[in-house]
Amino acid sequence: MRRFLKGIGGKSSSPEGASADGSERPLMPIAMADGASRLQLLDEFEAGNIGWFWATDDQNRLIYLSPPAAATFQASHEDLIGRPLASLFTLEAGDDEEAAERPLPFLLSARTKFANMIVKVDAGGETCWWTITGKPYLNPQGTFLGYRGGAKDITADFERQRDNTRAAQFDSLTGLANRNRMTRRLTAILTAYKVAKRSCALLMLDLDRFKAVNDTLGHPAGDELLKQVAQRLERIVGTKGEIGRLGGDEFQIILPDMDDRGDLGDLAHRIIQMISQPYSLDGSRAIIGTSVGIAVAPYDGIEPSELVKAADLALYAAKGGGRGQYRFYSNDLKDIAHQRREIEEDLRDALSRGELKMHYQPVVCAKTHKVKGFEALMRWEHPERGSISPAVFIPIAEETNLIIALGEWAMRQACEDSSQWPGDLTVSVNVSAQQFSTENLPTLVTNALSSSGLKPSRLELEITESVFMGDAAATDAMFAKLKRIGVRLALDDFGTGYSSLGYLRKAPFDKIKIDQSFVRGSTEPDNSNSAIIAAIVSLANALDMETTAEGVEAMDELALVQKRGATLIQGFIFSRAVPQEEVLEKLSDGNFIYQANGPEKQRSQRRTVFRRIGVIHEDHRYDAVLRNLSRTGAMIEGLLEVPVGTDLVLDLGEGQLAICRVRRSQDATQGVEFETPLVSDGSDGLCTRHRISPYALAAAGMPLAALPPGHYSLPERRNASHSGQRSEGRRFVQVDVAMGASRAA
Repeated sequence: MRRFLKGIGGKSSSPEGASADGSERPLMPIAMADGASRLQLLDEFEAGNIGWFWATDDQNRLIYLSPPAAATFQASHEDLIGRPLASLFTLEAGDDEEAAERPLPFLLSARTKFANMIVKVDAGGETCWWTITGKPYLNPQGTFLGYRGGAKDITADFERQRDNTRAAQFDSLTGLANRNRMTRRLTAILTAYKVAKRSCALLMLDLDRFKAVNDTLGHPAGDELLKQVAQRLERIVGTKGEIGRLGGDEFQIILPDMDDRGDLGDLAHRIIQMISQPYSLDGSRAIIGTSVGIAVAPYDGIEPSELVKAADLALYAAKGGGRGQYRFYSNDLKDIAHQRREIEEDLRDALSRGELKMHYQPVVCAKTHKVKGFEALMRWEHPERGSISPAVFIPIAEETNLIIALGEWAMRQACEDSSQWPGDLTVSVNVSAQQFSTENLPTLVTNALSSSGLKPSRLELEITESVFMGDAAATDAMFAKLKRIGVRLALDDFGTGYSSLGYLRKAPFDKIKIDQSFVRGSTEPDNSNSAIIAAIVSLANALDMETTAEGVEAMDELALVQKRGATLIQGFIFSRAVPQEEVLEKLSDGNFIYQANGPEKQRSQRRTVFRRIGVIHEDHRYDAVLRNLSRTGAMIEGLLEVPVGTDLVLDLGEGQLAICRVRRSQDATQGVEFETPLVSDGSDGLCTRHRISPYALAAAGMPLAALPPGHYSLPERRNASHSGQRSEGRRFVQVDVAMGASRAA
């Protein structure tokens, strides 16, 4: 301290009652007024760790540091003297962007005073936190001589405050960001990205069947499950975004600068697969799933509330589609949600009104094509809406517990119908996880067999893998009861859910059904589905089980599954599901052989659609009708005699532009091939990878705020000339620019 005072001018020459710079200070007792007493007081101040002092020369090199402070560095005082002050500390900016922009070296070089700056000190492997204050020291002529300042150890207070801050922003159970932090982060990102015209994806997900884990294994097991889910999400997302737990089993993921719906769909699919793998919880085993809703700014919303609402609607649609799925937001979701509520109301009365029917799809021998049985599939013919797909009403029935009543009716009806079939043809009936968990399922099966007179060996119950996520003992007991009745058991959709060899070893299955998702694409080069089919068949053979390949539609697929050794085949290549009358007619003459009838090669699945779209050619835009759609092409109507080879752009709405070339043309109908294949929207639909940004449309003269979330298309430009396009200025999005942007994307 004495060296420090000498370095800054020795004893004060100011009059008593004033400081060296002339400011007022409290009067000191005469006994304490001499310099020696003041030095003693300052030494005691330092030694008591009340505060420390430091000083630098005009090059900002350390010339003094209080001994107790120097001891923190575990280095001698002589080693510290002469080192640049900034080299001793690391600025702790945290979320303070201003502090990050004005670090200590900058302040020292600018000779700016600073106060209570938080810095990090490496104390021999341990981290300490100080606050430092400094002020430039000038001689009477105004020459800069260095800095004089103070420091204080605030480690305990800093860590306590940091813990409190973290508790306010992070979930204590999983360590992920909480709802408060995610809301602030999303708001900050969207505000900044609106200026920079950048995109940001938001994923919303919740866990399917999480409540069952809590109810059967207890809340501690549920907490451990949430921790493991968080760890899996962190492994998948990595540094690409921020993950938050909003509460309960709800999670949110923010992905800055992501708008490629192909990549987002792949990510969502990986999340669903990873979350669906089994969990080990204190010796118990649990299986859950997840559904994912996806929205992307600025396409689906510009404000945080808009984007969150869009992602929520997409999540609701994903859960409504059967769970274990993902969905992108679109404008149709609002209408779909409304229609879904109406379908739910009508479904409650459909059974009593006789609107539900059972149809049957043949299952044939892979070698002889002789029918071995039929799968019973439910159909609903609505008096006003027409035919409603099971993919629509079955998930609704499962959510509303109507599936129990529908399942009981299907069991009785299938047994009654199949009892009229000749020979020992089997009938396969799907059993939902809810129905499987009811205690009266064996009674229902026994009564249906008894009333119809059907042999138990002719009834096959198709069980999905989701039944194994319940109580293991109850599941094993149910299997035992069903096998005592004498019915056959088949594992449905193997490989798409929670595939585990453990329950294949324990459960008494007679058959494994290979899901059609493995059949589709299996003949394509470099596709691994063929190897997966072979592996499933080998596994089934080793366990003395049959295999049924589902969804076979083309000759090349038929040849492949035959070559891979599947026992039975089911699919459109032999027949669609037909009513009981057609089954009886087919079997009446004793001809049980089904002839394969399908295309030579499987092409991208085309969906029949009917909706208005825009077709852009050069600087003209026309109205047309989209009649069917696949990943690689489409059929359109509305343009006369378009030459083959013509390049077009299809405006599919909601900012979706698909560049294509005419491959077939006859009168007003054209078949087009896309330059870039479409991607799945998570359900049965297709969408473009990229969309035209609302910011680009705003630049073309359409107010950004006037664009409803996700609802925009290119302006009408029928018969516009090049000169008119130039004179109109910003009113139109130029097609060549849009095509170039789409190609670049």
